[in-house]
Amino acid sequence: MPYLYDTLPLGIIIKQDHVVTICLSESPIIRQFIDGRIKSFFTSKKTRFLFLILYQTAKQYLKYLRIIDRISTEFEEVLKKSIRNEALLTLMNLQKSLVFFSTSLKSNEIVLEKIMKSSPIQFYEEDVELLDDVIIENKQAIEMANIYTTILTGTMDAFASIINNNMNAIIKILASITIILSIPTIVTSFFGMNVGLPLQQNPLAYIYIILFAAIICFCLSYILKKKDFL
Repeated sequence: MPYLYDTLPLGIIIKQDHVVTICLSESPIIRQFIDGRIKSFFTSKKTRFLFLILYQTAKQYLKYLRIIDRISTEFEEVLKKSIRNEALLTLMNLQKSLVFFSTSLKSNEIVLEKIMKSSPIQFYEEDVELLDDVIIENKQAIEMANIYTTILTGTMDAFASIINNNMNAIIKILASITIILSIPTIVTSFFGMNVGLPLQQNPLAYIYIILFAAIICFCLSYILKKKDFL
């Protein structure tokens, strides 16, 4: 499925001499530390290392939330021009991704609240500022996820209404065309009966019948146009 973002649980175990991370697959967050893209960190400072992991996680959420917002805006423009299944499926996938993000971010918020209140791990005064930054970034990510979810839900509902209105308009037009086209059939069927009929001896009867059917079709089209059926 295009543009479907998912989340992975990351377990962190802090022992006296070790920090153990557990994930179902390779974590891009931990990979940043392994590749040396995160400066000024030391695994010996276990608490600070934990807070840096949480901080980078929050930043990753913010990064992909902005990407989701940009993609959804692009596909909204596509849908304004033509209703394509691909664009609708993309918006549905983005909406599902935002649900995953919101759930994970709220779980992270619970973890951060427990760290702040019960202090299950020892942290030092210089780590407090970093923890505050983590909490701020995580809350910002939660707010962004909620806002984008609300906007995307409204957009999907709006496009669903537009699609229904377009379908109703098409059905109305087709019904009107069917009614108009049935007039010549009715008129010609009437004059095709094997009984005595007006104009049956007139050499111009065919032209008169065609003109008569055309006049009825024109009048009916005018009436339907006035009634906004065409």
